[in-house]
Amino acid sequence: MRKAVRWEAYLMVSLVVGCRVSVLWAQAPQPEPRSLTLQQAVEHALEHYPSVRVALERAQGAQGQIDLARTNYLPTSNLLWQSNRATANNIFGLLLPQGVIPPISGPVLPTTSNRTVWGSTAGVLFSWEPLDFGYRRAMVNVARAGENLAWSQANLTRLDVASEAAQAFISVLAAQQAARADRANVDRWEVVAKSVHVLVDNELRPGADASRADAELAVARTLWIQAQTAARVSHATLVNILGITGADVNLEAGPLLSAQPAEDLPALPLASHPAATAQQAQVEQVKAQEQALNRSYVPRFFTQAALSGRGSGANPDGTDSPGLNGLGLERANYAAGITVTFPLFDYFSNRAQKKIVDAHQKAEAAQYDQTLQSLSEGVEQAQATLEGARKVAENTPVELAAARASEAQSQARYKAGLATLVDVSQAEGLLVQAEIDDALARLNLWRSLEGVAAAQGNLQPFLELLRRSAP
Repeated sequence: MRKAVRWEAYLMVSLVVGCRVSVLWAQAPQPEPRSLTLQQAVEHALEHYPSVRVALERAQGAQGQIDLARTNYLPTSNLLWQSNRATANNIFGLLLPQGVIPPISGPVLPTTSNRTVWGSTAGVLFSWEPLDFGYRRAMVNVARAGENLAWSQANLTRLDVASEAAQAFISVLAAQQAARADRANVDRWEVVAKSVHVLVDNELRPGADASRADAELAVARTLWIQAQTAARVSHATLVNILGITGADVNLEAGPLLSAQPAEDLPALPLASHPAATAQQAQVEQVKAQEQALNRSYVPRFFTQAALSGRGSGANPDGTDSPGLNGLGLERANYAAGITVTFPLFDYFSNRAQKKIVDAHQKAEAAQYDQTLQSLSEGVEQAQATLEGARKVAENTPVELAAARASEAQSQARYKAGLATLVDVSQAEGLLVQAEIDDALARLNLWRSLEGVAAAQGNLQPFLELLRRSAP
């Protein structure tokens, strides 16, 4: 009995605590959904979309290549220290240059011994190339051309991401407008269905009309559900581009739904398009490589200075010094001079490489012409789409007004017994389509303007026009 009383008391306390926690949770400030305009969406995408960050980091890496190429102007200095324990059996003769057999110096001894002695050496070599016939400058120009190419490709990536974000933003608004029109269609069919059922119940209309009205209502609800799904899918695409997946974002349409653009975008030269500049940078990079190749088949001059010391436990008379003799630097030498190298037979490989680079340069130049041609075609297509969107936007108000009048007339004729429910269904279908067309007409006009700006390679005039059109 006591256990049951205690259990009931425990349940009461838990219930009270749970209610208080629920009240406190409801009173606690909840995170509000984020609101974004189209301009803010574009800026956010440019800051957070991964491909933009990748392109920018690659451009920074290309900039570092210039600093690396400039280090070739600096002298080099190598330090060496070595201690070893080895035999001292020398032999007269010559070896071709190789990296397997250790070199040895000293007199040739009459006998061979397995005894080992200490040996040591240390030195420093300073080398500088005072004359290069423009080769190092050409290599710096190659690195600089690579940097220009990387930044041009980064700008092209930024244009693509900004355009994609703007198009996704408008697509979400379009899907939401279609869902609103389908929701209004559901509301109208609910009213119609109730009216039809009243008439059928009073035996003023056949029972088939009630079934037809219920079917039309069900179809309208299905279309509304599909429109809602499409809106959610578009929203998910947008937040993924913005890099805020899972966030609840409210879109501020601004003038996209309420106003039409009052002016056109200024025409921009196709050569300023990021795709054109990137391809031009590709051409310049190949030219820089060709110039570097032209200056690579030349003599190379090096001024060198060396300071070294050696020690050995082997004596010229064939005896060995005891203990740790040989670990010290017993003999020192210094030297200074000029070294000239010239790869004589690299002429043939150099000539073959020039043919390859020349072909690449011609190919990149032809690709640049093709890029300009494709950009010109894209601008013409975008302008044609814009003109069509503008004409549609001028026509949809007429379509909407006529559809509304037709729907009202069909409703009145049906109630008066002068029309069938099929006529009402057709009028309702025309009305919902007209509402969707009118809602999307202004959005498509702005979408087409964005397409023209993207085709010209600069979204900034479009964003400025959008800002000026805001109420």
